[in-house]
Amino acid sequence: MKQLKIEASTPLCQLQDAGRFGVRHLGVTQGGALDWVAMHWANWLLGNPLAAPVVEVALGGFCVVAEQDCVLALAGADLDARVDDQPLAPWRSFALAKGQRLSLKQPKQGVRAYLAAPGGFLGEDVLGSRATVVREELGGIDGHGSALGKGQALAFSGTSANLREVPEALRPQYAQKPVLDLVMGAQIGDFSGTSLFEAFNREWTLDSRADRMGIRLLGPQLVYQGAPMISEGIPLGAVQVPPDGQPIVLLNDRQTIGGYPRLGALTPLALAQLAQCMPGAVVRFRAVVQDEAWREQQVYLDRWR
Repeated sequence: MKQLKIEASTPLCQLQDAGRFGVRHLGVTQGGALDWVAMHWANWLLGNPLAAPVVEVALGGFCVVAEQDCVLALAGADLDARVDDQPLAPWRSFALAKGQRLSLKQPKQGVRAYLAAPGGFLGEDVLGSRATVVREELGGIDGHGSALGKGQALAFSGTSANLREVPEALRPQYAQKPVLDLVMGAQIGDFSGTSLFEAFNREWTLDSRADRMGIRLLGPQLVYQGAPMISEGIPLGAVQVPPDGQPIVLLNDRQTIGGYPRLGALTPLALAQLAQCMPGAVVRFRAVVQDEAWREQQVYLDRWR
């Protein structure tokens, strides 16, 4: 077994995997990496199962020291990573010698970086996952949903892998104004015609009121004209519209049910794009049907087969 000693961390640095499934009927949310694409690439670089536990680092402020020689991988946002004082670009695996320090400082492009280790980082398996959900006190290193903290050890037991990079043509591009595909939902016909036009033809700004549960968007006021709703299950990426008319995109740590009407839900690929957008960023929606979203998803998944 090998270990990394954590020298600096923030509440936004957490152990994550693909998430917790089959338990929403118990009121337990999904959790998991917000940018699943970057998580998959980080694991791919080391030959891990694509859903193996990784460290999700949002906005930097994270530093570890190697207690043994090891090979790690970094994908996702460029957080000005450095090995000692030498710059380290993402989308590659790299060697870290005993005593060397890896630090992720602050965003240069994107928001969330993913650090992977051979075999995946170890932690307590809770309801089939090690994903950290702080609100529900589930997952993480200790199984109680704690974010990673200074002085803790990140352990892993896999064998070292060869050094390699994600081909540049396959690396996601974190666009300044991404267009997010949205699969239209059951209540979309109950919004006013003007609201529907503006929803898909106007820009939306990411509010600073954002966390792993959801991101509020600021823009034109959307008007729902349908009957009051009974609470129903909420899928990942649901775009719900509360009475103030400002949409909220629900993410991995969302509640399991809700009664606000929804435009629909973002596709998984759109959610990965959104996870790399800073507060204040501008996005647009593009309406798609489920079959189109499914085909695009399969084309992307074929890259790892």
